[in-house]
Amino acid sequence: MAGTVNKVILIGHLGDELKMHYFEGGNSIGRFPLATNETYTNKQTGEKVTTTEWHNIVVRNKLAEICEKYLHKGDKVYCEGRIKTRQWDGEDGTKRYTTEIHVVDMTFLSTKSELNAPAQNTAVKPETPKKDVSVNEAGEDDDLPF
Repeated sequence: MAGTVNKVILIGHLGDELKMHYFEGGNSIGRFPLATNETYTNKQTGEKVTTTEWHNIVVRNKLAEICEKYLHKGDKVYCEGRIKTRQWDGEDGTKRYTTEIHVVDMTFLSTKSELNAPAQNTAVKPETPKKDVSVNEAGEDDDLPF
């Protein structure tokens, strides 16, 4: 073993639409914010408290194109990747930093349209279990239903 690990696993909801950038040579990069929530009970007040953490997600090439096609604000996704920190000089000359999650594997857990769809009458027709949609950085599909 190399002695170090840089691995992140997140399950959350897209906070905005994917923003794509295309480069010469056919490469592309997509970025979107991902919200994860933590809920706990305040011991003094007994009140239920929810905190939201925002993550900057980066996807590349084929995975970015698949995300652009199928993901929308509010969709729930499972992401695996690694933490990377970028540095640049701001307009005022100060050094700026951002921390991003560079995703290499992703599973689409739900879509906003599924969440807003009217409930089916299960007495008439039982609901078929939904398959998760999983894709990785290489653009290989894992059980894609389409």
